Amino acid sequence: MTDQNGKLNENQEPVVDIISEEEAEKVLEKADAESRFRKYTGKWAAAITVIAVAMSLFHLYTSGFGTLMAMKQRSVHLAFLVLLTFLLYPGSKRAPRGRPSAVDCFWLALSLSSSLYILFAFDAFSIRGTAITPDYVMGTILIVCILEATRRTVGKELMILSLVFLAYGYWGEYIPGVLGHTGFSFRRIVYQLFLSSEGIFGISLGVSSTYIFLFILFGAFLTETGMGRFIKDLAMSLAGRTIGGEAKVSIVASGLMGMINGSAVGNVAATGTFTIPLMTGAGFKPVFASAVVAVAGTGGMIMPPVMGAASFIMAEFLGVHYAKIMLAAAIPAVLYYLAEYAVIHIEAVKMGMKPIPREEIIPITKVMRERGHLLVPIIVIVYLLLIGRTPLYAAFYGIIASVGVSFITKETRLTWKSFLKAMESGARQSVGVGIACAVVGNIIGITNLTGLGLVLGDNIVSLAGGSILITTFLTMIVCVILGMGLPTTACYIVTATIAAPALVKLGVNPLAAHMFAYYFACLSNLTPPVAIASYGAAGLSGQSPSAVGWTGFRISLAGFLIPFTFIYNPDLLLVGANYFSIALSTVTSFVGVIALAASLQNYLYVPMNVLQRLGMFVGAILLIFPGAATDAAGVGLAAAVFFWQRAQRKASASLTA
Repeated sequence: MTDQNGKLNENQEPVVDIISEEEAEKVLEKADAESRFRKYTGKWAAAITVIAVAMSLFHLYTSGFGTLMAMKQRSVHLAFLVLLTFLLYPGSKRAPRGRPSAVDCFWLALSLSSSLYILFAFDAFSIRGTAITPDYVMGTILIVCILEATRRTVGKELMILSLVFLAYGYWGEYIPGVLGHTGFSFRRIVYQLFLSSEGIFGISLGVSSTYIFLFILFGAFLTETGMGRFIKDLAMSLAGRTIGGEAKVSIVASGLMGMINGSAVGNVAATGTFTIPLMTGAGFKPVFASAVVAVAGTGGMIMPPVMGAASFIMAEFLGVHYAKIMLAAAIPAVLYYLAEYAVIHIEAVKMGMKPIPREEIIPITKVMRERGHLLVPIIVIVYLLLIGRTPLYAAFYGIIASVGVSFITKETRLTWKSFLKAMESGARQSVGVGIACAVVGNIIGITNLTGLGLVLGDNIVSLAGGSILITTFLTMIVCVILGMGLPTTACYIVTATIAAPALVKLGVNPLAAHMFAYYFACLSNLTPPVAIASYGAAGLSGQSPSAVGWTGFRISLAGFLIPFTFIYNPDLLLVGANYFSIALSTVTSFVGVIALAASLQNYLYVPMNVLQRLGMFVGAILLIFPGAATDAAGVGLAAAVFFWQRAQRKASASLTA
């Protein structure tokens, strides 16, 4: 194993040193634009704390005692977002880091006045029924300010995409072919984006101002109570005693962390700091260890009950309760982690690895005795959602529960300092997602105004020749391309607006179509050349981002099968099926992901020959499509290779005996 300094002994592979929280924070800032905060001290730091805590208090109050009218709630939420954006995010590398610049103050004044304009002027507008010149002026200012806020917090890619849509809405008459339209006046576009509920103040910002913010705040409170340490210890207890346990700990930890944290890069930073050194110390190559963390961290975005921010927007798009999204995601999320588990297990068997020594693992009874009460807030949220309470109600009481149970032991008890830190941290973490939701309102508004979604949907169906398989493949490509420059939330919203209607038109269940778009928006974090989660893990281990990216892509390929499976077999999403059908679909899908994992690793019990590898691959593909014939053929092929491999291992063992 390792010496006291965490280094491997002689004759073993190099090991990644234990990663400090400071190093992890630097990596997170480099990989994730949303984490690049100014570092204030003194009075400015106190001012930021006051603003952030005030934002959290506003959202806690409105969630517990009733929200404002939709447009006004979103106006106040946006005002807090832009206030923190222009104070926390510098406009350039040369901007001062210890205080806001004059340019920041200029943007701050414009964005605050225009975002709060709706709060004070919307009643008069509703009575008037028509817009006046100040409405158009303030609307124009806000659109520009949101674009600048997007550039600072999310990146220039989403800002440019928003500008392209704005240009499309204005100059549509000059675009030839089916994408052309009559074009809309500047005033009509501003009206759509500023004064209607289909633009900046639309569904996406509405979800950000309620569900998303509260669940981010919930995660911040759990973090302050020591949930991270509990998850690490619990993961070690559950997975450590298995072959390749060091890597499997990462899977369990990321899955548990994903229950409270919907950020891929955040999950990577939270779990990779201890699992990467653990894996490399056991003999896994640093590139492979980093890739495992990236794949596992990305899976946290699809793990209920707290999935990525886009899952709440999906519920609004579909007009269903979030509990339905949460339940629908459960089986696919488990299959995703089982696929990665299989890849890691096969890799560990190939390397002849052993379980972690028992004496290095904290007994699960001790882990649960010391911090098991921290699971109570999660249980509260799941229970409230399942009995039909709103996500806002569930998150509010989840936060109350997290504060209450923290006092059970001294180690988890919240102090006033940690309470305020959680309030501030929640507000800070909400900025990037909130601004993305606001600017995506431009894209949704122009899409609805021009009918672009219907036009693109018709053309995707036509291009695919009415084939569901080709349409899903094209949708996947759209997600992957958008994911190269957009955060997951924006990637999902754009894909759901443009491509999901094409799938629905072909008869795909709407929930399956949107879940497909959401899955690949999440998996775009793993697809080279821009694999954000892999780049974050590479930064933690000091490895090549490209090498980690391609290794992570290979490890996650079995997981790429899952969205195609539930498109053809929505039983996996618990859509209109009986228990037997759900169980059968789950079992066949499980066999499919294991078969694909074995094919990708070219190993099960012994190295595979070409025929065995092909048999496993074809069997996995057949199990995508529902039906007795394809299920029997797929399971039959996988079983034949399984027993063939076992026979080869026995023959090999008898020869060496």
